[in-house]
Amino acid sequence: MDTAPVQKQFTFLARRSPYGSGHARAMLDMVLATAVFDQKVTLIFLDDGVLQLQRNQAAAGIGAKDLGAALGVLPLYDIQQIFVDGQSLQLRGMSPQELAIPATVCDSARISQLLHESDVVFTL
Repeated sequence: MDTAPVQKQFTFLARRSPYGSGHARAMLDMVLATAVFDQKVTLIFLDDGVLQLQRNQAAAGIGAKDLGAALGVLPLYDIQQIFVDGQSLQLRGMSPQELAIPATVCDSARISQLLHESDVVFTL
């Protein structure tokens, strides 16, 4: 009898800015918790969620912790499928060189494909 756990593909869509609510921090907690249980995790940043990736966020000025720096733990949890919507970056005047962590820049067609390949999708 095979007792190996079933792996599912979990995709998380980070769409909110890093500050002003607890959504971005909650998303990171969900991503890490999912990875701890040896599930496949894909993380996609789009819309204002791309701001979470901005390097040197200076969050201390508003009494918060730098979420960009917190994202640095993702490799420790073997989370390597990290994508960022290129159009969202462009609309916010950002470039891939400004990101706090490595992420694959993709278009809406690739994001659609990733969502189609997912078993479970969370949006925050």
